Amino acid sequence: MIEIRFHGRGGQGTVTAAEMLAKAAGHDGKYVQAFPSFGTERRGSPVRAFCRIDDKPITIRSQVYEPDYLVVLEPSLLDIDVKEGMKKGSVLVINSDKTIANVNGRKAYSFDATKLALDTIGKDIVNTAILGSFAKVTKLVTLDSLLKVVAEKFPGKLGELNANMVREAYEKTKI
Repeated sequence: MIEIRFHGRGGQGTVTAAEMLAKAAGHDGKYVQAFPSFGTERRGSPVRAFCRIDDKPITIRSQVYEPDYLVVLEPSLLDIDVKEGMKKGSVLVINSDKTIANVNGRKAYSFDATKLALDTIGKDIVNTAILGSFAKVTKLVTLDSLLKVVAEKFPGKLGELNANMVREAYEKTKI
């Protein structure tokens, strides 16, 4: 089973990102699970969300404590609790305008999803862009499945813009 933990701030689409990743993996024929972890947080407060992907039914119902992958939508969270529970082989995908190759000795990939989101939709909602980068790095979901989920989630022009962000992030993420 692959376990993914998302870290972001309220309003960035962290929970939606986990849900969309799960749906994309479902379209690829996998068993999935996605859920958030937050209380009374408001816009800007740290938020966690989780996703599990497997080839067989998932019966575990706890949070993800030792993720295989961490997706960081807000780079300032790297200094808080993102590193908690990282396994030796954990891999990070980070929204950052800086090149980040490792975090605490773990492989990391960075992509400036904020710039792409601001340039494309005019808002710091980076979830679809970071999912495009994540798909490229991990190959856990196909680009086609991710684009299908974007079209299902966001109709019309907003869907087109988000699909463009997914494609551009996928194409421009350096491995």
